[in-house]
Amino acid sequence: MRYQAMAIALFCATSVAYAADDKDALIREALSAASPEIAQSATVMDWDHSVLKKGTGAYTCMPTPADVRAKGGREPMCLDKAWEAWGAAWMNKKPFKAEAVGIAYMLAGDTGASNIDPYATQKTADNQWVVEGPHLMILVPDTTQLNALPTDPHNGGPYVMWKGTPYAHIMVPVAERPKQ
Repeated sequence: MRYQAMAIALFCATSVAYAADDKDALIREALSAASPEIAQSATVMDWDHSVLKKGTGAYTCMPTPADVRAKGGREPMCLDKAWEAWGAAWMNKKPFKAEAVGIAYMLAGDTGASNIDPYATQKTADNQWVVEGPHLMILVPDTTQLNALPTDPHNGGPYVMWKGTPYAHIMVPVAERPKQ
């Protein structure tokens, strides 16, 4: 997953103009990150913080960042308020503690992240780089609950990413992962 992209989406202000057709395509792509029920009422926000579609629901969805899209990647995401707070903490390297259960959707998958280093930007020999397929991400207020889950992303089920950091969360694959 591309947390760098999430941070950019949440905190960087860049000015990008899109044609109406591009705007519609960005909205469709952003909403593809979640189930139809979530997408129906979600707000869609672009990387410059402009609202592409105002929603009434609890989720904000974002399209794939331009730099990832330029490389042929896809990683739209839909975040609830707990995940938006998580993103603010991660981006600013501040402590984070979830006040409530948080759920984020990345049903189009991602282009990869380290399973152990929250700030890794590329694969290394020792950072457990994982390209995840469609998945959910879950935050829990009581992080001792994470102790019951494995950290191995290849175990075939949910696992804890970034265990031992303030940004630890549960990854829940919901479909097959792309070839690594």
